Amino acid sequence: MPFIGVPERCGNLKNHMLLELKNIDFGFRQEAPILKGFDMNVAQGEFLALLGPSGCGKSTMLNLAAGLLLPLAGSVKFNGAYLHGINKNVGYMTQGDTLLPWNTVAKNILLPLELRGVSKQERSDKLEHALKLVNLVEARDKYPSELSGGMKRRALLARSLIYSPPMLLMDEPFAALDAQLRETMHQELLNTVNRLNESVLFVTHDISESILLADRVLVLGGRPLRVLEETTIPWGKDRRLDVIRDSKAYTALESHVRSLLRQADAVQYPATARGV
Repeated sequence: MPFIGVPERCGNLKNHMLLELKNIDFGFRQEAPILKGFDMNVAQGEFLALLGPSGCGKSTMLNLAAGLLLPLAGSVKFNGAYLHGINKNVGYMTQGDTLLPWNTVAKNILLPLELRGVSKQERSDKLEHALKLVNLVEARDKYPSELSGGMKRRALLARSLIYSPPMLLMDEPFAALDAQLRETMHQELLNTVNRLNESVLFVTHDISESILLADRVLVLGGRPLRVLEETTIPWGKDRRLDVIRDSKAYTALESHVRSLLRQADAVQYPATARGV
């Protein structure tokens, strides 16, 4: 398959590929391969969304990037080094609530630093910065049961960012939120990762979410998984999501990506597409 790269508009980001998956084969025993000769990369500071049907293999790519899975063939490189085990330089945020109910917000956020043996003073400094970053200063001593859905998401985001990983892996992190809160979290996520120049690899089933947040969208489908189309998103980094949603360009792009996702569904589930 052709190499999926970073668009020219990313400028000097092309010179620093943070994540590189090259010629990847992956699958589970006695099942059809999920990936065969698959290539993908993410540049420093880039937001890449993976959009495709359920079960097509999007989360598999997150787990390969995290080092939780190892390819059967091919290579995974992170920041120029080959990955052979757990990738300690990424934050991983899932759609589940993984806050520890017996810990306060502050203790939950600090957990990655404690596991890394970071000094008490450095933990304190980083905690203050993280709380301010996600607007949770007043909630630092609350327990998860006392938080709203949005506050829990912000706490999880802070925990993923507190050790300053250069990349965030996000697996449908806002799927459980209502529409209004999801919109708020979208803008907060963009503001946060742009301030920190974070790269993001983002899995979603939500067409609107993918084109509002990402710099590029890969529409995926088939078995083995392949890129059906790569779509470059034109909004730029300093985007106002409320303005974009009301634009004709957004409506046209959403319609285009929706048609691509229908094709992905047909490729993934051909029998269903034929009405069988």
